[in-house]
Amino acid sequence: MQTGGERSCLQNYRLRELLSIYFTMLAVVVVILLASFQGASPRRDYFPFRVPLDPLGTLELSWNVSYPQQEVCFQLLVKELHFGIVFGMSDRGELENADLAILWSDGHKSYFGDAWSDAQGHIRLDSKQDYQLLEAHRAPEGFYLTFKRSFSTCDPNDYLIEDGTVHLIYGVLDRPVTSLPAVNLSLVSKGLQRVQLLKPNISSPELPPDVQTLEVLAPNVSIPGQETTYWCYITELPKNMPKNHIVMYESVITSGNEALVHHMEVFQCAPQFDSIPHYSGPCDSKMKPQRLNYCRHVLAAWALGAKAFYYPEEAGLAIGGPDSSKYLRLEVHYHNPLQLKGSFDSSGIRLFYTPTLRKYDGGIMELGLVYTPVMAIPPHEDHFQLTGYCTEKCTATALPPQGIHIFASQLHTHLTGTAVRTMLLRDGREVETVNVDNHFSTHFQEIRMLKKMVTVLPVSTFQFHEDEICSCPQAAVSEQFAAVPWDPFSKDVLRALYSTSPISMHCNQSSATRFPVSA
Repeated sequence: MQTGGERSCLQNYRLRELLSIYFTMLAVVVVILLASFQGASPRRDYFPFRVPLDPLGTLELSWNVSYPQQEVCFQLLVKELHFGIVFGMSDRGELENADLAILWSDGHKSYFGDAWSDAQGHIRLDSKQDYQLLEAHRAPEGFYLTFKRSFSTCDPNDYLIEDGTVHLIYGVLDRPVTSLPAVNLSLVSKGLQRVQLLKPNISSPELPPDVQTLEVLAPNVSIPGQETTYWCYITELPKNMPKNHIVMYESVITSGNEALVHHMEVFQCAPQFDSIPHYSGPCDSKMKPQRLNYCRHVLAAWALGAKAFYYPEEAGLAIGGPDSSKYLRLEVHYHNPLQLKGSFDSSGIRLFYTPTLRKYDGGIMELGLVYTPVMAIPPHEDHFQLTGYCTEKCTATALPPQGIHIFASQLHTHLTGTAVRTMLLRDGREVETVNVDNHFSTHFQEIRMLKKMVTVLPVSTFQFHEDEICSCPQAAVSEQFAAVPWDPFSKDVLRALYSTSPISMHCNQSSATRFPVSA
């Protein structure tokens, strides 16, 4: 990974490698003659981060980050350019009220500008041009467009680039554009991609000389012709593998499937089982053996756009040995919105491990809320906050007296999550924000288990109004919630219940059994 200085935007292009003809019209729009842009492909190591934007891989985004200059440098590769391309960011991936960079052509000349879309999806040029064009040229593989933008521009029409998920939008202009305001984004070929633009500015440590690799790969899976598939595959560690330390891992993506493989995880199975049935199939299949549900100890996780993950030089994640299961479960999420058929995949994760054990065993701690309908959200809510705690009684039992060092964090929610924050509290006060994502998406998540829930009380015992009591004592919790007459008052009462009810603490070990502590 490059350092901050090495990752600065490309400022040293020679003039003949830049736009052969350009000028500013009305101090707003740069005019470029595409036919003049010929040259070799840019060095790919300038842009260490890369994702396909569309399912067919005809649009590719690469970028680098300069923290000293507080800016992101983008490079778009358009493999088949027609009359322009729209690229931008918005709060949740909407085409309306979006921050845009646009390349368009009227059939004679081509233009580049900073723009935004209104609530109806119509494009407006921005009076403050914050996207700066750096280079544009053709190459054998397509058309390259390079531009940059500051994290924060103080422009109300611009998106604030910050840590966490960024929803990228794109549109393809397939006919001449005579007037930008006449373009309605709802009528163009378009799509959405989610990435983490701002990557940690850390250097990669050297791997030990005795490092070995283990590839956990899908077995030439025929990717189903449906939008979403979670594929599970059971494999084994090398026979009689002693304890080693995982010190790095990276993705292995089958060529041509870069736009289909969305994220992957490798889990280790619980050691109390002598055998786990070998299985390769959909994770939600009724034919999936139940024991696969006990393969939940995370060893590695990768999401679209992520680079290799390195452990600190003093720590590694234990794998192998007499107290470790030899069974691993690979889970691959295939995102196939065009429902393409005929693709085969052997993607997975490559683990780098060493028999020379490091000073510390790394671990993965999961904290938050128990997955249960007791922690439900009322219907039709735009905003509803749920909070999970890992209490001091649990941390005092589960963690060593000297404490732990957090060096990585991953956020996760189920379908309704839109923002997540992990905080460290001491003596009832927030000490530090560990991780935050204000634009969180359940479709993009890139870790052992300490969770809480409120004490289980039948909803039937909770009176929301003087004359309205849910009378369904034998019904399931979800049915009881459905029977509640939800209105602003009852929703506020539920918020109060969540914040004041006694906590039922699930303080679990890696084996999923409880530590001997009470709430």
